[in-house]
Amino acid sequence: MDTVGVRDLKANLSRHLKRVRAGARLLVTDRGRSIATIVPVVQQADQAWLHRLVAEGKVHWNGQKSRVPKKGVAATGKRLTSDIVLEDRR
Repeated sequence: MDTVGVRDLKANLSRHLKRVRAGARLLVTDRGRSIATIVPVVQQADQAWLHRLVAEGKVHWNGQKSRVPKKGVAATGKRLTSDIVLEDRR
């Protein structure tokens, strides 16, 4: 892992980000002390686990990004939503 100081990182941010994009990992230091690590983001190729679950029939996925319903889900009857959530967690 390469080391880069804060001052150099700020002055040459684009160059260092190109290195990270190419797969390099950078250890950021401030006055000789390690303060952060910059690593490449895991790419979409790491969705193999999701494809495995689909193949096993455990989940259904159409390949699109999931959407959050515009309206919340209302509890029916006299039970509180918090009670339903607690029951579901058990």
